Amino acid sequence: MGSILSLRHYSHDQIAHSHEHPQLVFGLSGRLDFEVEGHGDQVQQQSLMVVPSGARHICGSPQGSRCLVLDVPGEHWLRESLGEHAEASRRLLDQPGRLTLGSQQSRLVDWLANSPVDDPLIAEQGAVLLLASLNHKAGEPFAERRLPYAALNAHIERHAAHPLQVADLARIAGLSSAHLHARFIAECATTPMDYVRRRRLHMALELLRGTTLAVGEIASRVGYSSQSAFAAAALREFGQSPRQLRQGAQANLSTKKPRIATDARPAPLVD
Repeated sequence: MGSILSLRHYSHDQIAHSHEHPQLVFGLSGRLDFEVEGHGDQVQQQSLMVVPSGARHICGSPQGSRCLVLDVPGEHWLRESLGEHAEASRRLLDQPGRLTLGSQQSRLVDWLANSPVDDPLIAEQGAVLLLASLNHKAGEPFAERRLPYAALNAHIERHAAHPLQVADLARIAGLSSAHLHARFIAECATTPMDYVRRRRLHMALELLRGTTLAVGEIASRVGYSSQSAFAAAALREFGQSPRQLRQGAQANLSTKKPRIATDARPAPLVD
């Protein structure tokens, strides 16, 4: 078995085999005709096929299709990587057949399909996220309530100057780290740590616009060890240096023009 996660293109040439590990095949585009243990179905966007370990399966795509494939390494990997989710994942992987994804699960699949899944770390973490997300009822992925953004934001702002871990946010949300990661991808299209980074930078933006604190002091208050690292992060996020951001705010005040918010934001910050 190669990488845990891989992107594969299927053609009219049929594949017929079995393997000693479970497999999940997620549809990205096109239609893949699939038969597992004599039961036929189709894999398209927003659906997946579960292939249990040892199950004989045949697949082919007359018009061509593209899929994200998860080859589950085995029982030991499930226990070590999924913890509390392992038993539910084991039950899922023992039942052959097609499942329909909810919109949030589909966003997670699309996000991973556009990530470098040939990187072993990304592939392994992506596999954990996918399996954790599938442990919820199809069509009702994740919990019925949204993440507690007010509590998460308050924690980030209170500890912005210090290192923050995903485990800290997961504890506040009452979730495992893997489940929290999947929820952030589904609800905000970003990872927890990217959310923390952006929250810090928007705190810094308010300090640049509303105070006369030195740029180095602002950098320290939002968790950057150097002014140069902070300046580079601000440039990537807002398209301007800290000095330009401050000068722009001062110019707006002096001319009494309404402040124009930047639109260079990859995902909304939730309050």
